[in-house]
Formats: sequence, C-alpha cells, structure tokens
Amino acid sequence: MSAQLKEISRIRKMLMKDLDAVMLIEQEIFIFPWTRGNFIDSISSGYHCYVLEIDSLIIGYGLMTTGPGEAHILTLSVTLQWQREGWGEKLLQHFIFLAKEHDAQSVFLEVRKSNFGAAKLYERIGFKQVATRAGYYPAMGGREDAIVMELIL
Repeated sequence: MSAQLKEISRIRKMLMKDLDAVMLIEQEIFIFPWTRGNFIDSISSGYHCYVLEIDSLIIGYGLMTTGPGEAHILTLSVTLQWQREGWGEKLLQHFIFLAKEHDAQSVFLEVRKSNFGAAKLYERIGFKQVATRAGYYPAMGGREDAIVMELIL
C-alpha cells in the first residue's frame, strides 16, 4: 500500500446517502447480501456503522454493536478491487479501537467456514475460534456453518 493512499484514505460514520455505494459492494461480495433495510435499521439503531473511503470513493464498510463488556462485529467488507491490500485490517483495527473506547473486554464476530482469507486475517490480529454455529449462513444448496471468533482486549 503506497504512502499516498494512506494519506487520502479515511474511515467515517456511514450516512444514509452512502447506502447506494454500500449496497453495490454488498451485492458484489456476498451471494446472500444484507438488504438496504438491514443497513437502514442498523444506522437508525445507533450501531457503529462506518465506511472506508479513498478520496470520495467508498471501498469498504463495517458495522458493530457494543454492549456491557463486549462488542460484536456484524459485517466488514472491502470491494473486490481493493482486497488483499490491508484495507480490511485497517477497518478491523478501527472497530477494535472503538470497542476499547466503549469498555469492551472482548470483540466477537462470525465468519463463514469457507472464508479462509478473512479467518486468516482475524487470526493474525489475535482472534481465536471459540465456537461453531451450525447452519448459520444461507448457502447455495443449503446452509453453511459459521466460526465464532473472539478477541480478548
């Protein structure tokens, strides 16, 4: 990742006007994407909803909830064109920082069992597998298990 890109990137709160760009990424990345309503509900509920942009181009986003002693990353995505360049880690580190600011002692997330790239990123950051949710995700021809991961802060 070049120094120039680092200088012009920023993470900011997701706004309703960002949803067209967010939905394009969501539909590009996921076979079973969240709906626009899911994002509207998350923003309206006060979840921690952020976008990652370079200049004015949204290239990623993430959502997290916080509660007593813990945080839960609900989704975190980077458009295919910008994957494997450190942007997912940048977003993830932002949410870990927010979790600490909200006095969380741990951060949880789920990842598809087949999503080896994301699981490797989470493990590199320090997340550990703590459980499996059988049939958690919809999948072509059925359901797919989720690996539940936790990062102790």
